[in-house]
Amino acid sequence: MTRYNHIILEIKVAIFEDNKLLRESLQLLVNNAEGMACSGAFPDANKLLRHMQIADPDVVMMDINMPGISGIEAVHLIKEKFPHVHILIQTVFDDNDKIFAAICAGASRYMLKKTPPLKMIEAIRETYLGGAPMTASVAVKVLQMFRQQTVKKVEFIDLSGREKEILALLVKGKSYKAIATTCFISIDTVSTHVRHIYEKLHVHSKSEAVAKAINQKLV
Repeated sequence: MTRYNHIILEIKVAIFEDNKLLRESLQLLVNNAEGMACSGAFPDANKLLRHMQIADPDVVMMDINMPGISGIEAVHLIKEKFPHVHILIQTVFDDNDKIFAAICAGASRYMLKKTPPLKMIEAIRETYLGGAPMTASVAVKVLQMFRQQTVKKVEFIDLSGREKEILALLVKGKSYKAIATTCFISIDTVSTHVRHIYEKLHVHSKSEAVAKAINQKLV
């Protein structure tokens, strides 16, 4: 247990990775990091719901390419059944199409498997605290998707002043930690506001919320 920006963190991490050596290395890395522990390490997502119930994670490290249920399919299932869980997608290549699909499915962010260990740990923390999820090229794809959708009617979205303020900060790529500092509120309060924003926008991830905010000029 450690203090990170004056907040006590106990981050439970579940790992889904079919490469045994890499899976064990990630498990060791997480367990040796301050303020976090690996609550489960699994070779595939074929028993995803059972494994999620056993691990009860705050953050999932999900391999994007796995036998059986793919990482992208797994993201869909996790966000449907465990919407509070943050998902960090891992990929070998900077493949924009697959990363785009994963983020649209609800992944919080992605990380290349060649990322140095210390940066991996920081990525887990940033994912837990709502770190910015997209590169510019992936963000463009998300925006294009929303612009190509047919809008049947003008949608009235009743956001409070505080919710608009937080949504504007999300659009700027600010993490939950940075938003809490800017707005002089706790990270838990930021999370509550973000959850309400998702409900009002009818979205399931920060990337969707950001894309909808820009597309509909909400901020």
